[in-house]
Amino acid sequence: MPKTLPFARHPNSPRARRAKTMLLPMPRATADELALRVHLALATMRTGAGSVRDAQTLTQTMILTGFIAEAGYGAATYEQLVVAEAAISAAFDRGRDTGEWRLDEGAASQFAAIVTTYDEQLRRAPLWAVAEASERLDRFQAGEPYQRADQQAGLSRH
Repeated sequence: MPKTLPFARHPNSPRARRAKTMLLPMPRATADELALRVHLALATMRTGAGSVRDAQTLTQTMILTGFIAEAGYGAATYEQLVVAEAAISAAFDRGRDTGEWRLDEGAASQFAAIVTTYDEQLRRAPLWAVAEASERLDRFQAGEPYQRADQQAGLSRH
């Protein structure tokens, strides 16, 4: 009778495997599915065929991209996100007022850069960074004030 591998009996082995998994990027198929949704939202908003759901998807992507960049994965500047926030706010106003959910060409280009960064983050950032960003987004949507990742950990930048 063959022996089992010694680590199979170790009580922490599932935890260790999970911890190792969190250090790897998410599975490619999952990253592709998430990225596709965002690319489709951008495409529909660019053509003026968008919806409130597409605008929400782009808003969430913008925030997640910023959070993941704060964790050290990908480049998204504060200024870039402020400009994108103003553009998506204008799209929300226009959508509510006229029923036309779209981004003008400048805003669409701004979001194209963000979506491209997000796409790259999903493929390269470790799963822990994406999961942490998602948790921060959930707290933000629940009404908690924005905090940088270092502020959440009780650190301050000087």
